[in-house]
Amino acid sequence: MRDTETCVPTGVKLPDTGFGYTLSLIGGKYKMIILYWLSENKVMRFNELKRSIGTISFKSLSVMLKELEADGLILRREFPQIPPKVEYSLSERGLSLLPVLHMMCEWGEKNGLPASGDAERPLPATGYQ
Repeated sequence: MRDTETCVPTGVKLPDTGFGYTLSLIGGKYKMIILYWLSENKVMRFNELKRSIGTISFKSLSVMLKELEADGLILRREFPQIPPKVEYSLSERGLSLLPVLHMMCEWGEKNGLPASGDAERPLPATGYQ
């Protein structure tokens, strides 16, 4: 992409672009956080994810995991035992998003809140502070 181009050409609706498609996959409040934890831990069970995220409800986590699985970003492995055991991991497609996640981390480090004594930057409008 050249400097003068954008990923949303004039006259094209956002959902009809690669950018819009990507946002539709990772745009949920917790989706990138779930992908982050799975990238860090490789395989996690439902309650491990819940504890790691902390602020997510059981229902929201269940919905996000189902959406991520339906979109092919994570794998769900169910073990036929009692009590039931289910593990989640990144799929190949999910792993392909890791460079985007790493770039977001780098951007946040460069543009996030300054160390005390530095010039002030605006606080984010979201609850991720």
